[in-house]
Amino acid sequence: MKNLGLCTDLYELTMAQSYLEHGKTGRAVFSLFVRKLPENRNFLVSCGLETLLERIESFRFGDEELRYLKSLGKFSDDFLDYLREYEFKGEIYAIPEGRVVFQNEPLIQVEGSLPEVQILETLVINTVHLQTVIASKAVRSFLVSQGTSLVDFGFRRAHGLESGIYAARASYITGFAGTSNLEAGRRFGIPVFGTVAHSYIMVFDSEEEAFRAFAKSFPGNAVLLLDTYDTLEAARKAVQLAKEGVPVVGVRLDSGDIETLSKEVRRILDEGGLKNVRIIVSGGVDEYKIEGWLSKGCPIDAFGVGTKFITSADAPYLDMAYKLVEYEGKPKVKTSPGKATFPFKRQVCRFYSGGSMEHDEVVRYGEEVEGEKLVEKVVENGSLKVKLPGLEEIRESLMEDIERLPKELKTLKKHEYRVIIK
Repeated sequence: MKNLGLCTDLYELTMAQSYLEHGKTGRAVFSLFVRKLPENRNFLVSCGLETLLERIESFRFGDEELRYLKSLGKFSDDFLDYLREYEFKGEIYAIPEGRVVFQNEPLIQVEGSLPEVQILETLVINTVHLQTVIASKAVRSFLVSQGTSLVDFGFRRAHGLESGIYAARASYITGFAGTSNLEAGRRFGIPVFGTVAHSYIMVFDSEEEAFRAFAKSFPGNAVLLLDTYDTLEAARKAVQLAKEGVPVVGVRLDSGDIETLSKEVRRILDEGGLKNVRIIVSGGVDEYKIEGWLSKGCPIDAFGVGTKFITSADAPYLDMAYKLVEYEGKPKVKTSPGKATFPFKRQVCRFYSGGSMEHDEVVRYGEEVEGEKLVEKVVENGSLKVKLPGLEEIRESLMEDIERLPKELKTLKKHEYRVIIK
């Protein structure tokens, strides 16, 4: 990976230079947390830690980066020499990926010399914010899916290639079966899925010819797209082709009155002896539509979830902050209205009642408090201290947390969870 030293904001470096010039190099702790959950989120899913640690390893300033900074005419030679030797040597405390988290709980806490940890601010927020936003959106579709399969179809509408790739990772953690995104499949080992576009159907002289051609090319993945022309007529063609020996694995609906069409297509397929053929729905799918269709008994076996999930359309950002909470062992507190912070490095203790989450307490790190402790030290003296879990393990951890969520938090209606700051 190339040097990432310039993946920061200008003021991080101007502050760092001034810190060095004025002897402000003592031990500092910065905390990454979300001040307040969006109105339509009952909880968040911690996500992005592994990516962050990989990027911190590459947060360096080589000749090219230093030439650019020198060209700005803002930085001293001494500071540029400092950046040339920059390598994170501090500590990182984190809530592991795939855990349910709430407001004012520290997802990441970075400790080290003040200049060293200040200049990581932008990198930390950017990395963790994206994957946490997407995971927290994607899990809502999983919660209402009632066992139907979910596939990430959003890559083309993502805000950039990298965001689409990491969104696929986040969605897999939250229970999606896979992604259409090949790079995410390669990079993270996520199962990949895909069928055909309407253009494929349209390029052939007839819909039937298109169906035959695709089934011949990919007999093990013959999912037929039905809604290019007449959806119900296309379903009848699928039945006829199957009777002739053409393999039909599934059918996909991408538009129209999904409630009516899914029920009619299911009837046509069943009457034609294709009870094992799956119905897949895509096109504008989100958690609200999934819940609505399934509550009305729509016989849908899988959903392709795209634009609204991969952009987190109803809550595209979190009020996430990276704030100084401790310097040279002394508490640091911001008191601005609506933006107050809590001092010192923190631990999150989770309490359960009857196997269900009851409340969380956020306390000073190291205090002897009962409850499950979520925060752990993952980096010490710049080196990884723990073995990071694989994607399947992270996914399993989230499934366990979902099992322990209070029932009301698993719904799409707003409910509050008690977080006590001590």
